[in-house]
Amino acid sequence: MSDRRPRATTWRTHAAPALAGAARVALGALWLHEGIVKYRAGFGAADIGFVVDGAASNPRVPGFFQAFTETVLGAAPGLFGALMPLLETALGVALVAGVLTVPAAAASVVALASYWLADLLVWQYPVMVLLSAVVLTFPAAARAWSLSSAVPSPRTVLASRRRTQAQ
Repeated sequence: MSDRRPRATTWRTHAAPALAGAARVALGALWLHEGIVKYRAGFGAADIGFVVDGAASNPRVPGFFQAFTETVLGAAPGLFGALMPLLETALGVALVAGVLTVPAAAASVVALASYWLADLLVWQYPVMVLLSAVVLTFPAAARAWSLSSAVPSPRTVLASRRRTQAQ
């Protein structure tokens, strides 16, 4: 009789990649929705102007963020009106595909924090932050079943080269 026991299904090998991968894809889908809605609605300079004006007159918006919206967003509303739907769509594509997963999840948190600071509260934003936290907490698991899982990481390539050179 063999000493080998059947390998037990573990959190690390099965459940974590499934859950973290699902969180990544769900977060990406929510970002895609945000970006597509803005494109379809013709989001642009006027919408950024609305954010700047709303922040300036809203006592719930911190002073530093009021200054940011006025000096940065207010200085180039057309640019930011074009960039925001592009950013949201790009985050969605990257997360659904599983490319640049950690930077996309981190950018997700930064974007959502800026929306909250502007007092732009939407029901899905807390959900999106939670999903971002899952992806950032379990980055290797979140890359399972993604394009990046099919391509070796630079760290893996370097380790493989070192092993080959050492032999």
